Amino acid sequence: KIAYTKKITRKFFLSTALLSALVGFGVSQSGMFTSTPSFAQAVAVEAPAVFSFADVVEAVSPAVVSVRVEAKFEPASDSGDFQFEGPGREFFERFFRNGPRGDFRRDRGQGMPRANSQGSGFFVSGDGYLVTNNHVVEGGNAFTIVLNDGKEYEARMIGTDERTDLAVLKVDAEETFTYVDFGENRPRIGEWVVAVGNPFGLGGTVTAGIVSAHGREIGATRYDDFIQIDAAVNKGNSGGPAFNLKGEVIGVNTAIFSPSGGNVGIAFAIPAALADEIVTELIEDGEVTRGWLGVQIQPMTKDIAESLGLDFETGTIVTSTQQGSPAAAAGIVSGDIITAVDGKRVKDPKALSRMIAGYEPSAEVALQVWRNGASQDVIVQLGELEQVASNQSRASRDDTPKRLGRLGLALQETDRGLAIVDVKPGSAASQRGLQPGDLIASVNGDNVSSPSQLREALEDAREQGRRSALLRIERDGSTLFVPVPVRKG
Repeated sequence: KIAYTKKITRKFFLSTALLSALVGFGVSQSGMFTSTPSFAQAVAVEAPAVFSFADVVEAVSPAVVSVRVEAKFEPASDSGDFQFEGPGREFFERFFRNGPRGDFRRDRGQGMPRANSQGSGFFVSGDGYLVTNNHVVEGGNAFTIVLNDGKEYEARMIGTDERTDLAVLKVDAEETFTYVDFGENRPRIGEWVVAVGNPFGLGGTVTAGIVSAHGREIGATRYDDFIQIDAAVNKGNSGGPAFNLKGEVIGVNTAIFSPSGGNVGIAFAIPAALADEIVTELIEDGEVTRGWLGVQIQPMTKDIAESLGLDFETGTIVTSTQQGSPAAAAGIVSGDIITAVDGKRVKDPKALSRMIAGYEPSAEVALQVWRNGASQDVIVQLGELEQVASNQSRASRDDTPKRLGRLGLALQETDRGLAIVDVKPGSAASQRGLQPGDLIASVNGDNVSSPSQLREALEDAREQGRRSALLRIERDGSTLFVPVPVRKG
C-alpha cells in the first residue's frame, strides 16, 4: 500500500504540473502553444509622514511682499550725463558706467530718467505698516508693494534708521492686510527657520534652513548682533522675514556672506527683539532717538588686562571722552574701564554701545568703572546721540627716524608728541596694528615724548614682572590702547 500510494502521488503531481504548464502557456485552436503576458504592479512604498513647512508657508506668505523702489537720476554735469545716488547704486555703476545705459523710464513731462531696484518686506499690522531694510529704500522717491497674489499698492515712507538698517513703509488702502508678529523668544541654535522673500525679483520664494549662530558682528553697524542662518538668501531677499515654525518673525534678513555674490549658506538677520523695538519707535515717532555717552572705546584683551595687572578681561576701555559730552561732565577719563551699566555686565564695546543706545536721552545711568586699581560707580546723565567729526591730522614724518629695538618702530620727536614714522613688517609693533602716523602719548599711564622715555617706561614694566606694556596711541583724532611685549631693545 505504501508503494502504491507513492506511485499515485507521483502521477498526481506530474499531471498537475503538466496542466499548469498548459494553462500558463496556453494552447491555440491550431494546437500550437502561445504565451499569455503577465503585468507587474507599480512600486508603492509605505513610509511614515515626512515633516513639512507647507502649513507655515501657507499661513505667512500673504504677509510677505516685494518692494519696488524708484529713484531719479540727477544730471552730474551740463553734458547730460546722469549720476545715480539711490538704491542699487553699485549695480548701476558697474553695469551702466561704461556700457549700455539700459531702458530707464522717464518722468512724465520732466524728462528725468528713473531706475528701479527691488527688495522684500512684510506687514506688521493689518492697516498697512510694513518693514524692510533701510538699504532697500535708501534714496528712493516712490515705493510699490506687490503682494503674493500679484496685487500692487503704492506706499509712503514712515521712517528709517540707518544704524540698524531698518525702515517702515505704509500702504494706505481700504482693506485689512494679513500681517505677522515678531517672536518674543530668542530662537535656539539648530532650530528650523523659513525665509520668504523676493530674490532676484522672483517674488514669493521660500527657502528653509536652521539657526546657525547668534551675536554675529560683520561690521555693518555699530549695533551688530545678527542671527546667522543657513537658509538660501540672495540679492532681493533683503528686508524679508525669517520665520520659526510658529509663523513668528525671528529676524529680518539683511546681509549675506558670499565671495561670488550668491548664496553660500551664510546669511544674517536682525534679531526680532531689536527689530520690534526700532519698528515700534519708527511707527510712533517717525525716527529713533538714542542715549549718548560721548566716549571712544576699544575692547579689553588678555594682554591689556595683564599689562594693567587685572584679573578680568571683560568690559571696555575708554580711549578718550568727547569735549562737552555727558561722559566728560561725569568725570569719565581716558583709561577708565567700564565694566557695567546699571548693574548689567558690559561684555565688550558693542555691548556697551547697544546698552547706552537703549536708553532715552536725558536718562541717568550708573556706570561701574575700574580706575586706579579700584571699582567705583559714576552717575551719568545721557545726551542724544549725534555724529562727531574729527579733523585731527596725522603726525608729521621726518627723514631721520630713530628705530626702537625689537618693537620695530622708527620714531621721531615732533611738536605734537612722539610720532611713529615707520613700522618694520612682521615686527611686534606691526603685529599689533601700529602704523606710521600714530602718536605715542603714554605708556602704562605715564606720558612720553621721546624715544628714551619710551625705553625707560618699557624697562620699568619689564622689571615689574609684566609681559607687556600698554601704549596710548593717538590716530586720526581717535585714541586707542595697544599692548606691546616688554623686551630690551
